[in-house]
Amino acid sequence: MEDPRWLSPQEQRAWRAHLAAHRLLSHQLDRELQEFGLSLSDYEILVNLSESPEHRMRMSELADATIQSRSRLSHQISRMEAAGLVIREHCEDDRRGTFAVLTGYGWDTIRRVAPDHVASVRSHFIDLLTPAQVATVEEIYTQVVDHLQEVRSAR
Repeated sequence: MEDPRWLSPQEQRAWRAHLAAHRLLSHQLDRELQEFGLSLSDYEILVNLSESPEHRMRMSELADATIQSRSRLSHQISRMEAAGLVIREHCEDDRRGTFAVLTGYGWDTIRRVAPDHVASVRSHFIDLLTPAQVATVEEIYTQVVDHLQEVRSAR
């Protein structure tokens, strides 16, 4: 067996800075969304539904889009249904399929919350970087995302 390729000191700092930034940013954004009665996961689901045709997605596609297990998404959708943000509808073409559908209240909520959320993303992330750094971050994370999506689809 080959010895592991340990991270260099700079690679270690970069990796740990990424982890800390991701956790701290997610925590901050989640905290700010709680003022609207939403979690960051709720917001992600509302965004996906608001950008989908007819404001609906198959539950399986929504689970893939939000990188959640089907059962975890089902519990989350149940909570969001209780809050009046979404409803479930059966798929006419596939008796086993179910759609998550944005309600009128869910649509009003995303429209009301989005400006504040975008301001938070700007304040805590985008505005801290130069335009060149934003382009570099996009390039780097696109490469990582593409790789991980290939790994995921190969399973």
